[in-house]
Amino acid sequence: MAPLRQRQARTYDASLVVPPPRFNAYYEIEDVRPIDIATWKLELSGLIAEKAPWTIDQLYALPEQELIIKHICVEGWDYIGQWSGPNLRQFLTRVGADLRAKYVVFHGNDDYMESIDMASALHPQTILATKYAGEPIGDPYGYPIRLRTAVKLGFKNPKWLRAIEVTNTCSGGFWEDPGFNWFAGL
Repeated sequence: MAPLRQRQARTYDASLVVPPPRFNAYYEIEDVRPIDIATWKLELSGLIAEKAPWTIDQLYALPEQELIIKHICVEGWDYIGQWSGPNLRQFLTRVGADLRAKYVVFHGNDDYMESIDMASALHPQTILATKYAGEPIGDPYGYPIRLRTAVKLGFKNPKWLRAIEVTNTCSGGFWEDPGFNWFAGL
């Protein structure tokens, strides 16, 4: 029997990381509504035991995971970005989410809603991104927190998160309602 080969860690040339990421939304950058961080809270609902809202300081206090991943947009563009923030699985475990539930729904500040399957939410490369290239995410790119996963197309990574819901009901999403594929896996 031949010995198993060890997996080589993937490395990226730092010059390929695009700072800042490309702005993309269904409206112009001038129309981004600024977040008042003094009153901002991440609301939790659904199949979660501890539904107390989280402040940005509480999220920043969690262990941070860094990812260098490729963002792929259905519009035909892509970029490699360096993201960091709390691992979503660890966050969901900490708040007592039912990890047997089918879906996790994300609500953005601009009423953008997106949902993913629980397996993708628990993937090791799915984080609640609070930083890009080592710096806090700026207003037009999802401040103060956004979803980043390596296993979904770009539109499944909502910006400006204000709420997370764990549920067994598929809620669709902003782009799925007019016909985009819901799973949108890579």
